[in-house]
This record gives sequence, C-alpha cells and structure tokens, in this order.
Amino acid sequence: MSNFLLVLLVVVVAFLIATRRRLRLHREALRRLGQSLARRQAFLGEEEPGVLGLEFQQLCGTANDLIIGYNRLSQLSNSQLAQIDTTLGSLKEAVMVLDEQNRIVLANGALRAIFPRSRGVPQQRLELVMESRQFLDYVTAVRTGDAPSQQEVEFTEDGSSLWVEATGALIPAIDQGAGTWALFVLHDVTRQKKLEGLRREFVANVSHELRTPLSVIKGYVETLVDGHRAMPVEDSEKFLLTIQRHTERLNSILEDLLTLSRLESSNPGLKLERIHLGTLISSVVEDVRRRPAAGGHELALKLDAGVGEMSLDSLKITQVLENLIDNALKYTSHGSVVEIQAKLVDTGIEVCVRDNGPGIPAEDLTRIFERFYRVDKGRSREKGGTGLGLSIVKHIVQLHGGRVWAESEPGKGAAFFLRLPQRTA
Repeated sequence: MSNFLLVLLVVVVAFLIATRRRLRLHREALRRLGQSLARRQAFLGEEEPGVLGLEFQQLCGTANDLIIGYNRLSQLSNSQLAQIDTTLGSLKEAVMVLDEQNRIVLANGALRAIFPRSRGVPQQRLELVMESRQFLDYVTAVRTGDAPSQQEVEFTEDGSSLWVEATGALIPAIDQGAGTWALFVLHDVTRQKKLEGLRREFVANVSHELRTPLSVIKGYVETLVDGHRAMPVEDSEKFLLTIQRHTERLNSILEDLLTLSRLESSNPGLKLERIHLGTLISSVVEDVRRRPAAGGHELALKLDAGVGEMSLDSLKITQVLENLIDNALKYTSHGSVVEIQAKLVDTGIEVCVRDNGPGIPAEDLTRIFERFYRVDKGRSREKGGTGLGLSIVKHIVQLHGGRVWAESEPGKGAAFFLRLPQRTA
C-alpha cells in the first residue's frame, strides 16, 4: 500500500511540475504574443513546437493573419494619405477637413501659410486655429445644408484683415460609424480686396480732383454766357483768365494720369541709354535756375567724382529731378536754399534733394508717394500741384530698379532720396 501511495505521489508531483512548466510556457508565449501585437509584427511561435498545444498554435496563426492584414491596410492607408497630402500640397488654395466634432483631420501647406497657428493642427479644434464667428457660422450652415455655394469671410488679427472666399461640402467619414465630415476650400482674396479698396479710393480721388476745376469752369462759363453783353471788359477778361488757369490745371491732372497709366502698363516705354548722370543733373539744375519759379531761391549743387555714366532713360530721370526740385521750390520761402547732391554708394548712386521748408509730419512720410495724397491739401492746391508728381517719381525710379524715400522733421525741412543701381534692371 505504501508503494502505491509513493507511486501516486510521484505521479502527482510530476503532473504538477509539468503543469507548472506548461503554465510558465503559456505565460511567456502570451507575453511575447502581446508584444508582437503591440509592435504589429508576426509572432514566430514557441521555442518547442507542439508543447503549447494545437489551440494555442491556431490562436497564434489567427493573430499573425490579423497583424499581416492590419499592416497591409495601414500601408495602403498611409500610401493613400501620402497621395492626398501630395495632391493637396500642390494646390494654391487652402484645404482642410473637419470631423463631426470640428476637429481638423487634414490640412494642406497653403492653409498653414495663411494661418500660421494651424501648423501641427491635426486633431486640434477649429476654434483654436481660426477665431472667426463668421466662419464658424458658415461651418454650421454647411453641416445643416443652409450655406451658400461661396462666402467671403474676414479674419482679423493684430489689426490686419485677411479675406478668404470659402467653399464647403459634406463628405463621408473614413472611419466606419463616425459622423459626417466636412471639406472646406479657402481661397485667399486679401490682395483683391485691397486692390478693390485702392480702386475705389482712386476713383473717388480722381472725381474730387476733377470736380474742382470743372465746377469753377462751369460757373464762370455760365456767368459769361448769361451776362457777357452787359459785363465790363475787365471782368470778362478776369473770368477768361480764371477759366484758362483751371483748364490748364485740369489738363495737367489728365496728363499726369496718362503718364501714370503708361508707367504702370506692361510696356512703360523705358528707353535706356548710357548717360552721364552728373552731366544730366547739372543740366536740369541750370534749366530750373532760369525759370521764374526759382527766383529768389539758391540751388546748391554738389556732385561727387564717382557719379558717372549709367543706363538710364534720360527723359524720365529728368522728369524725376524736375518734380523733386519743383516741390522743394514750392514749399520753401523766398531766399531759401535747395541742395541737390549726388554721391556714389555701395549699391549705386544716391541723389538727394533737400530743402529747409516746413517739413513733413512723420505719419505722412510713408504715404506721400501715394496718388493724390497731400500733407496740406489746401496749400498744395494753391501751389498748383496735381497730387501725382511723387507717384510718378516713385514709378520711374522703380522702373530703373531703384527706390525712393523721404526723410523729414517738422520745421526742419525735408529731404527726398533716390537710389539708382549702377546696372539698371
């Protein structure tokens, strides 16, 4: 009996040891299977084939099939996303896709360029990237089907406005069971908006500038027509001289407008030739000295030895110099000195026309080259200016590949600089 118990005890102990070993092998195999699933790598199986049993081998085979299928789908999805990203990246329009909770699922490079805060946007909420109640309302309208086909939206940040033309549409979600997604295409129309504003401002300015001389001419002509027979000769001559003066002003405005139109066209008619800039400046200064407007003023000319030949349109550069010198003469008192200086600098030749007049306020310095912009509107008209001279100067200098700017302190005069490259573009 004792031998039987001893044999039974040995069998039980051997069974327990074998079971413990199988449990340890199963635990280790399950741990490695879990690691393979986490890494999405195929599970190679146990070191001792058949030890873990047929069921576990079938489980490993099924898991391997799932891993292989998942990797194949993931690779296909990544390839498709890469193709979509490449396609959207080549578009100039900004494109983004929102999920059902208004999280940004996809955004192309154009969107990140327009909205800097949208960099790294995937899974960010739309409200954190684009703070615009108007656009959020448009997104809601697209989801409910009440949105127009296109809508202009203004984004304001740091005092500047960004205008986009938005188009939205609903698309099915990639994930099964997810809500409906929305696709939006944003076309940046900020430049067009600014151009429209400039056009409206230009039309308003032109209308205002033309209305003044036309109103004067119309009034005096009507007076002459109604009462020229009974009017004294002295009065009629005075009326005619006034009409002539305002007609000349009207003609000057139209000529300057035509000049600006030609300068801004695709063929501005620039005729470059080798010209000695120093000689050209000297001849312009001598010509201005002989004009009645220069009477009582002193024109001081200083030319550096390095100011020599350049590729220039002599007629247009002459117009630039005459405009700048005439402006200096208009806004300085009798007996003032106007300095004209030309010197060689690293980037070309710099010309400066300096006066000791009333100067220009700092807030006006950046705008004086705009069409019809005047620092003192009433005084400018009294001096006979059209408000287009400095705009013409800027366009001519830019056509020569140079730049023009002004420096001034109120009460201490103004200095106008133009810098021309040695090799004109």
